[in-house]
Amino acid sequence: MSTSPTISLSELLSGADAAGHDHALTEKNSGLQHIHNHATGAIVWFPTWQKFRETNDWREAVDGVAEDFRSHIEDVDEWAATFLAEDLALLLERAAASGDANVFVQDNLTHHLTRTWAIADAVAEATGKDLPTGGTKQTIFADYPYDVYAQDGGAFATALWNDIIDAHRNRALADEAARKALKPVSRKALKNAARKAARR
Repeated sequence: MSTSPTISLSELLSGADAAGHDHALTEKNSGLQHIHNHATGAIVWFPTWQKFRETNDWREAVDGVAEDFRSHIEDVDEWAATFLAEDLALLLERAAASGDANVFVQDNLTHHLTRTWAIADAVAEATGKDLPTGGTKQTIFADYPYDVYAQDGGAFATALWNDIIDAHRNRALADEAARKALKPVSRKALKNAARKAARR
């Protein structure tokens, strides 16, 4: 990058929030994308992977990741792939346990997207490769369930959003099934069962 970024991601996101109701125009002019959270009435803004690199948060995030794997520099691809898998699993576990998945997703989506891109960029820098553009799938994403660069990051955001909501819904269904299984049997049901058993 030829010049140092001077704007933060939070400033970009705040600017999009304040831009009014023409979200398509704001998206076109800002390099951001958005998802409507119909459950809460909120608009959740997130950067494209290209726009993220234009913020001063990008360099900080990449350097932070690089520091994390400095002691794993010999197997940086393997370390990053494992980290990505564990980080995603933890996110979905937290989503499943959250009180409100719709609030959870709008609070955590952008951070997870940008950290994932930062990991990929840090790996590229550490291994002497060009920053990824999505043209060739990096080794660290071989088993990752999302295409993190498709539609400038929009496909990643949408798929992850749906999986967060599903994780919470699936936990709720499992909890409800467990509650029904443990529900005390009524005296009437016990008597009926005893009568049926006596007739056999």
